[in-house]
Amino acid sequence: LPLEKGDIVAVEALPGHDIGVVTLTGKLAFLQMRRHHVHCEAGEVRRVYRLAKPKDLEMYVKAKAREHETMIHARRVATELELDMKIGDVEYQGDGSKAIFYYIATERVDFRRLIKVLADTFHVRVEMKQIGSRQEAGRIGGIGSCGRELCCASWMTNFASVATDAVRFQDSSMNPQKLVGQCAKLKCCYNYEADIYAEAQKQMPPRKIPLETQERTYYHFKADLLKKEIIYSTDRENAVNAVTISSERAFEVIELNGKGVKPKSLKPEDTASEIPLAQEKHDILDDSLNRFDSVRKKRRKRTGKVAAQSAESRQSGDVQTQRKRPRRRKSGKNPASP
Repeated sequence: LPLEKGDIVAVEALPGHDIGVVTLTGKLAFLQMRRHHVHCEAGEVRRVYRLAKPKDLEMYVKAKAREHETMIHARRVATELELDMKIGDVEYQGDGSKAIFYYIATERVDFRRLIKVLADTFHVRVEMKQIGSRQEAGRIGGIGSCGRELCCASWMTNFASVATDAVRFQDSSMNPQKLVGQCAKLKCCYNYEADIYAEAQKQMPPRKIPLETQERTYYHFKADLLKKEIIYSTDRENAVNAVTISSERAFEVIELNGKGVKPKSLKPEDTASEIPLAQEKHDILDDSLNRFDSVRKKRRKRTGKVAAQSAESRQSGDVQTQRKRPRRRKSGKNPASP
């Protein structure tokens, strides 16, 4: 069949047939099947019967319309049978002869009675498939805290476990409501930049080493790894007399303390030269509100000496211009007269 991307086709299923959409063709399709460990020689590839007919599409739409109602009824039956499981989604086959029930369970569940009740109620072949909470969130879909579609519902195929070390590296708030996603597990986002934060952590001083000055002793409170800035506080738990310094300055103070020298403050000595620049920027911002106001300047009255000099310059200029002008010759005859 001359198939192209986007074509709706009827494919082989056990039993009956299913409806699918062509997403890849040619060598890319072979590479994708190879990535998912589908062996063509072992007969795992289903046949493509034909392009979907209007009757096939009509049966497919009717089968999909039954999915939500079937899922709600299946949850009620599971509750009545006192089964410790949650049915997250139901998927009907394209011809309506089979339904796959996706469920979540922490322990092994004996759902033989459930299968019998569902088969008698909906008159379909029932298949139970256990999935995890991340797979359930991917099947249902939704919008994440970033405002975009969930990664598990859009492009992710492999769900790697997220460790709490990835959260600690990024100094994120340990609030469970902000750490977990819609699957009630740690967000997959923390795995994306964990390597960058782990590499940046190696360029920062140890957190357990306090910094001693002539006035106080400062302890590590919080750090911004990407900016390479550290906030030190005189209290171990609260931000008291907090001072923000760079990682280079922290290494300098640690080296001085190792030699038995206590600096006057955590700030470097050249910070005093930065104060006028900051003050100048502050003044510019203050005057920015009045920068459109028009200011009329009063003209100064010219003194007698300035007025005399300007008069002489004008007279000399007139004389020079008169000398440069050519004189017209006077003729008795008027060329314009007849």
